[in-house]
Amino acid sequence: MTAKPSLCRAALDSLNDHVSGPGWRDPRIGIVHLGIGNFHRAHEAVYTEEAMLAAGGDWGICGVTLQGDVAKRDALMAQDGLYSVVERGPEGVRVTVIRALKEVLAMPFDRARLVELLADGNVRIVSLTVTEKGYCRDTRTGDVDLDHTGIAHDLAHPEEPSTVPGILAAALRQRRNAGTPPFTVLSCDNLSHNGAALKQAVVSFARMLEPELADWIDAHVAFPSTMVDRIVPSTTDAEREAALRALHTHDAVPVPCEPFRQWVIEDRFPAGRPAWERAGAQLVDDVMPFELAKLRMLNGTHSTLAYLSMLAGFATIDEAITHPPLKALIHAMMTHEIAPTLDVPPSFDVLAYRDALLARYANAALKHRTAQIAMDGSQKIPPRLLATIEARLNAGQSIERLTLAVAAWLVFLRGQADDGTRYDISDPMAARLTANAPADPQQLVDTMLAIKEVFPPELANREVFRRALVDAVRLLQHGARQAIAIERD
Repeated sequence: MTAKPSLCRAALDSLNDHVSGPGWRDPRIGIVHLGIGNFHRAHEAVYTEEAMLAAGGDWGICGVTLQGDVAKRDALMAQDGLYSVVERGPEGVRVTVIRALKEVLAMPFDRARLVELLADGNVRIVSLTVTEKGYCRDTRTGDVDLDHTGIAHDLAHPEEPSTVPGILAAALRQRRNAGTPPFTVLSCDNLSHNGAALKQAVVSFARMLEPELADWIDAHVAFPSTMVDRIVPSTTDAEREAALRALHTHDAVPVPCEPFRQWVIEDRFPAGRPAWERAGAQLVDDVMPFELAKLRMLNGTHSTLAYLSMLAGFATIDEAITHPPLKALIHAMMTHEIAPTLDVPPSFDVLAYRDALLARYANAALKHRTAQIAMDGSQKIPPRLLATIEARLNAGQSIERLTLAVAAWLVFLRGQADDGTRYDISDPMAARLTANAPADPQQLVDTMLAIKEVFPPELANREVFRRALVDAVRLLQHGARQAIAIERD
């Protein structure tokens, strides 16, 4: 049997059925993206490629892994930055080769090249998907966390930064000193007010180094907020096999995703931007209504499904949502507890959005693992669930389903499903969260609510919340499936 070739730019002419549109012109690098995971490659990179096809421009992407992932860098660069997006939907599988990625770097090994690119005036956007923990924020104040080991290192060694605030502050200082206009910093993470949150972290870090730099960043650097949406699971051999069947070429790093995608962007780009609206992005003055709807409706229920499923034994989201009692719980949570907290434009049909989410969750072709969504709960629970609970309590409204979701996370932290199956806890606070997870519901709730980095004291001290949380943990002691099945008003 003849060995199949590997994906590379020299082979593109034979892949016309799997590239988007004619007239591709190889662009220069105009975007540096920190955190080049699957989501970026199935989302911003796709929008950017389609924008360049529609309107041109030098918006090639350099992706940066911040965890020293040399294997990912080498795999992508061995393919000249090419990779395939494997869309799995009810109508079948669609495989598209993406060309926008020009270069991949791995920190700290490629620090000199990253410094060079961030100083280059042709780079006009630095975007990020580093998850909430990558911002190194003190969640109580929003400023950079001075107790974070990476931040302490970067303050002591500002020329060798390792964290996002340190890297951005160093690059912006270099551009200011050289008289080069600053780049726009574009957060694409699931974080409320993500642009403002990132700006506060960077400015507060810079202030510890040089107050004048902090003032300059505050006055001259744009940090637009965004809302991103596309379900993008981890890559498995199934995606590699699908890419091979479609392309007759090996792709070591394909990305699976659903057909649906959405990107809402605050339109503040002083140095210019790709014509993302030509690729279907929404450019708006205020992202907040869209952001809250997605954060609470999609991300909140995704986390709910994940933690209840980890206890109940559902391995994937489609498996979980086809369990009738769990689907009914999620439907009621969105309808009665989440939707009333939203203030959306008249054109935004919240209940239609709910129905679309339920249909997306049921996509059996995607196999989105609940264990993947359950990661980093200490970072996700506050914006996805606690903020909604606080809004409900302030309005004097019930929180029963939302509280069950938080209780499921607390019980999940014990590391054992209802059937006795053990699993690992992947969380930046894992050691602290799992060190003492008592069996007694009251003790468990008291222990966890004392963790101020997760639970704001104002919420933790509300007796109605504490009681509801203890009651929910008690329900879960008898099994997640039984707790799910209880009818609620």
